[in-house]
Amino acid sequence: MFEPEILIIGAGPAGLTAAIYSSRNGHPTLILEKEVPGGQMAKTAFIENYPGFSQPVKGFDLIQEMETQARRFGAIIEQGEATALKVTSKGIELQTTIRTYTSKAVIIATGTQPRSLGLENETQFIGKGISYCAICDGPLFKDKEVAVVGGGDSALEEAEFLTRFCSRVHLIHRRDEFRAARVVQERVRANPKITLHLSQVIAKIIGKQNLESLELRDLKTGNSTILPVSGLFVYIGLVPNTGWCQGVIALDEQGFVITDEKLQTSLPSIFAAGDVRKKSVRQIATAVGDGALAAMTAHEFLVHSS
Repeated sequence: MFEPEILIIGAGPAGLTAAIYSSRNGHPTLILEKEVPGGQMAKTAFIENYPGFSQPVKGFDLIQEMETQARRFGAIIEQGEATALKVTSKGIELQTTIRTYTSKAVIIATGTQPRSLGLENETQFIGKGISYCAICDGPLFKDKEVAVVGGGDSALEEAEFLTRFCSRVHLIHRRDEFRAARVVQERVRANPKITLHLSQVIAKIIGKQNLESLELRDLKTGNSTILPVSGLFVYIGLVPNTGWCQGVIALDEQGFVITDEKLQTSLPSIFAAGDVRKKSVRQIATAVGDGALAAMTAHEFLVHSS
């Protein structure tokens, strides 16, 4: 049975980059992924701000190249979900839904998941009108009106993407101004198929078997309106996938992993990279940088501790 020297949890851009660097440095490397490689990146239609591509590149294509490169250097990818982490006399023990692994160093790159609205019947309509992935479900709403809620890059980029299929996209944001990059804002504002609903929030989700409409509340006037839509795509923030390591390493109040400047956590043999760690910018380029640095720091740790 293969026992890794460096165990990487998560096969998004941070995890795959870490695997490229660690396996290239000669460390037996295993990547554990609960779904399929790629994370949020694999669900992104086109990426236009990743260095080295003069034209937008498909997220799925880019992640496949990263995966192939990691495997070429000898990294092994196995499927399973992390459930518990502890330090033993033999090293770091990771319990998963499949088996238990032991390694000398661990790089946590489990990323995040979309934050829900927290409305009473939100769960009821997931898959019946509510989605957290436009690239996954957008084609299901061909020639229909849908809504997107959020004000960052993801919300605006996915709203623009949905106009390829939908007759109209309603973009709902609780503030007067978006947080997204200026160039993205300009494209959205110029798109005739996108209607903006600023300073408004979703107060209620309405429907029987499937989503039928949304009740919007204007934060300035307090007035409510009904917006008939067939779909709702939620992009209001991220929740880190760290419940399985809570109490073992230091996390901030939101659950993001706290690291030092070399991406070491509160335990010397455990490192973190990508969106899962506490930082100000979460982009594919920064995740890749994190992965490289975490792997090099793990390499230094193993060399000095041997």
